[in-house]
Amino acid sequence: MKNIATSVDAATTKSRATQILGFVVLFGVLALILLGFFAAPEDDEQRDAVRMIFVHVPSAFLTYAAFSVTAAGSLMWLWKRSRWWDIVAHSAAEIGVIFCGLTLFTGSVWGRPTWNTYWDWGDVRLVTTLILFLMMVGYLALRAAGGEENAVATRAAVVGLLAAVNIPIINRSVEWWANRTLHQRSSLTDGNLEDLTLFTLVVGIVVWVLFFVWAMIHRFRIGWLEHQLRDIELQAAIAGRRAETANDPTGGSLP
Repeated sequence: MKNIATSVDAATTKSRATQILGFVVLFGVLALILLGFFAAPEDDEQRDAVRMIFVHVPSAFLTYAAFSVTAAGSLMWLWKRSRWWDIVAHSAAEIGVIFCGLTLFTGSVWGRPTWNTYWDWGDVRLVTTLILFLMMVGYLALRAAGGEENAVATRAAVVGLLAAVNIPIINRSVEWWANRTLHQRSSLTDGNLEDLTLFTLVVGIVVWVLFFVWAMIHRFRIGWLEHQLRDIELQAAIAGRRAETANDPTGGSLP
């Protein structure tokens, strides 16, 4: 028991691969800053405000990706009762909430010079994205509330799957409710981006994807170590109770 506990305490989420990946992400962020602020041209209509696209669009893309991973992990937990998938779902949800919050924030900042407003409650994409954000915050709150581990994982999995229903609605809202949104169609497919702007946007997406992978590896390893510690504590409690029973002349029976 002590050997197991010592190995868990000494464990780290860092590895040679994650260190290299971390440096690649850092280099990518620096390259994105240089491209976004100094190389990519300003827009004819939006001027410098268009540079928000290099953060906003990748953040939205990774929001979809992260919460889709949460949904997949949730489904696998409900089907296979796999703790590995449960930790994957939880890890992706935490990172996805960050990306979703960043999407809402950058969208509001970008909206002020573009639409002359930070927020429009009549915009379907804005409202559905906010609903997704709040649902996933609720997912994390449910996790943090504690309780029996399997029961918490099951309740969270249901919330994760329900939240994922909103992802295609958000993504297609511009097409489905064209008269109720301020958003343009996809920047990657509308053909209106200049070559260097499109290249910088693709770089932004790649950098965000690499960051997501890096963060997922670390967060998953933290979750797995926490799971191991809980198992060790449970085993220690059982062993302690057995020792008490063995030393009790009554055999642990009630008076």
